[in-house]
Order: sequence, then C-alpha cells, then structure tokens
Amino acid sequence: MLEVLMSLLSSCWNPLGHNDGSTGGGGTNLGSFSREGKDGLLWFRDIGKYAAGEFSMAVVQANQVLEDQSQIESGQFGTFVGVYDGHGGPDAARYVCDNLFRNFQAVSAETQGVVTSETIRRAFLETEAGFTSLVSNVWSTQPNMATVGTCCLVGVICNRTLFIANLGDSRVVLGKKVGNTGVVAAIQLSAEHNANIESVRQELKELHPNDPQIVVLRHGVWRVKGVIQVSRSIGDVYLKDSQFNREPINPKFRLPEPFDMPLLSANPTIISHPIHPNDSFLIFASDGLWEHLTNEKAVEIVQSNPRAVRPSSILGKCEEAGKSGATGSGEET
Repeated sequence: MLEVLMSLLSSCWNPLGHNDGSTGGGGTNLGSFSREGKDGLLWFRDIGKYAAGEFSMAVVQANQVLEDQSQIESGQFGTFVGVYDGHGGPDAARYVCDNLFRNFQAVSAETQGVVTSETIRRAFLETEAGFTSLVSNVWSTQPNMATVGTCCLVGVICNRTLFIANLGDSRVVLGKKVGNTGVVAAIQLSAEHNANIESVRQELKELHPNDPQIVVLRHGVWRVKGVIQVSRSIGDVYLKDSQFNREPINPKFRLPEPFDMPLLSANPTIISHPIHPNDSFLIFASDGLWEHLTNEKAVEIVQSNPRAVRPSSILGKCEEAGKSGATGSGEET
C-alpha cells in the first residue's frame, strides 16, 4: 500500500520555476523532512517541503519483497509525483520509478518545458516501450519478467494546473474547502481501470468484440481473461504480445489461444484540473487504502489532523478499525 499526501495551500501562488529555488535541470529539490521512520512493515516520511507546499509519504509492505515504488520530483517544469503499485514482482514498478520521470523530462525538453496531456502520455508510452524491450532482451534467461506489471498514478503540477495520469486502480482524491463553511469536500480526480467496474468491462468488450471471454467472472471477481483485474498497466507483457504468452513462463499465465491485439493497455487516462485557492490537499494512494476507506473518510482524517498531514495517520485509522494496512496492493495474477 502506498500513500502520498500533498498540501496545495500555496501552489496557486508559488508555481515552481519562478525564483523558488528549485533546481534548474528538473532534479529533486524537496527540502527537509521533520520526521522519518519505520515501524514494522510501515515506512513513512512526515513532513517534507516542496516549492508548492508540503508532502508526506508512507508505504506498507504487503509481501515479502516490496513490489511498490513512489517518487516526488521538483524542478523548473513543476512538481511530479508518482505512485507505482507493482504486481507479480518488483521489477516493473522499479523500472517505472527509474525511467518514467526521466522520459517525462526528455519529452518536456522537446516542447521547451511546456507540459500538456500529450507530453505525459508520450512519457508513459515510451516507458512501456522500454520495459517491453527489457522483457525481450531477458526472455531467454528471465522469461517470467513478462508476467510482472505495475499500476501507475502520476500527478504533475505546472503553471497552476494539476495533471493526473492513471493506469490501473490507484486513486487521487482532492480535499477542497467549501466556501467559508469549514467543510472540506472529497473529490475523486482519477478514473480507475478495474474489470469490476461495469464501464471498464463495457470498454473491454467494445475493444474486443470477437472475444466473448475478454472478461470472466471468477470467484466473484471480474478479471481480464480470467487472470487480472486491472485493464491498463505498464508491463504485463504476456497479455499484450502473444509471443510472450508461451513456454517457458509459468503455466498459470498462459492463455489457451493466441491473441492478435493487446488485451491490456498502457495508454493512461489523463485529466487536467486548474488549481483553485480552495484546493487544500491531495491524497495519492494505491487500492490497498481505498479498499478500507471511502474518499470522504480519508479526507476527514487528513482534515482532522491539521499540520500533521501524514499518510501514517490514515493507516493508523485503518488499523483502529480492525482493518490491517498491510493488505495486498497488487493484482492476484
């Protein structure tokens, strides 16, 4: 389970790259942390500073090997935050953490630093192409690399605009002040790609009209080809190119018939949100959190802990409710 919490209190008025002390090349410049620690499977940082406000991060390790990654980067382009919820192994999430931001920087350089939805989309697709190339290169020695994937949730704050790009079932929720009432509303900004959502199943059926088994209900859960819940990811190459859906990968991943088009997509859903002075904070989290908390409850917890805007507080509330924070954050493949 991954959580990143960002304060937006000053981001409307102090966009990065305008004499804010950020690094010229887009490198990390996140200031200092007031507290960092580890408690069992929980790792956290409370509170860090970036040019547009404050942030904190927390990770709960659900498996023997940590499959998830997260990052925050600041520079003249703005602020970049990523939550990468891996499944099947850690390799895809680690690759994305090492390469997605670099690809974003390279694409942005081509457009003289102008950030658009297309800029972010190109960074995602180039990262997907790079990982696919890696899978091809190691196929003879590490074939199961083809069965590793990751959900990707990215936010970019640039020139008073927040871009959200998503693959999979992580989620970003905005805490927004409602006038002068003291109420903070919870607004979900990202669209999720999970076969348990009817609109996602309909999308898959429209994309694969000749495949009646594109989504299968198994043990009460809808899955793409009866294998995986998410319909978009980086990695999971075994469901995107049939040449990798064969021996010597694990038999449980092999489909009975070849396919002639990708079953999953690496094309993210992207929205842009003009930042308003009433936009107070953002919660980026993998599905492990949202399985236990509603959007409204998560925002309420943050709002009731002013200054200590820390994901570890949210995880504590999960545990108080008798729901372990160390739930599986990946897909059951």
